[in-house]
Amino acid sequence: MRLAVYAGSFDPITYGHVDVAERAARLFDRVVVAVARNDGKHPLFSIEERVALVREAIAHIPNAEADSFGGLLADYVRRRGAQAVVRGLRAVSDFEWEFQLALMNRKLNESFETIFMMPNESYTFLSSRMVKEIAALGGDVSLFVPPVVERALRLKLQVRRNEP
Repeated sequence: MRLAVYAGSFDPITYGHVDVAERAARLFDRVVVAVARNDGKHPLFSIEERVALVREAIAHIPNAEADSFGGLLADYVRRRGAQAVVRGLRAVSDFEWEFQLALMNRKLNESFETIFMMPNESYTFLSSRMVKEIAALGGDVSLFVPPVVERALRLKLQVRRNEP
């Protein structure tokens, strides 16, 4: 079975992420959308919330599942027995960092390949950071995230606004 891991912070998952997961699912027998524990990024959503949002956002993809991991991606890929890591590229500016990351992962674990995938061009401008900023300023994010994410953002930001 050809297994790919699509890893990221997914804080929150966007339609661009979903698009890449759908594309990967057409190429592999199974795709794990793996939410990285990276507290250094100060995520808006907890790891459990992000996994739940990812799970619901990809529920329509029959050969995809949501999971989480901590530590090195190369170690997680080894544990899962995956043959590939999928990385989304929105623009040329993403490539340099992603290329360095792929080379480092190859040094850590030569048993898998890194596959770069571009989302549909209508999502190339999209980032989780922008979505959070738009939502925090009261903007409509319905074109950018699944409905479950839109609701979660609204609730999370409402709670934060009401905190002392």
